[in-house]
Amino acid sequence: MPALNVEFSDRELEDLRQIAKERGTSMKALVREAAAADIARHRALQEGAEAFRTFFSAHAAEFAEAFPDDEPSVKGAGRVV
Repeated sequence: MPALNVEFSDRELEDLRQIAKERGTSMKALVREAAAADIARHRALQEGAEAFRTFFSAHAAEFAEAFPDDEPSVKGAGRVV
């Protein structure tokens, strides 16, 4: 399995040791779990953004009618979604 060396300050390393001890896990497992959680959060945000873009595109005319002040002021200016 590929590995990654990560540098921490002395304070960060001590904090990681303490947290791992409190949770009864290894520092390696703690850091891996944190990275995996961040990856999952990033993917969820990407999926949510795509769902919003799809919804907004499908209902662009309704949004334009409901929020006319938010429409581009230049005629022919494309909507960035």
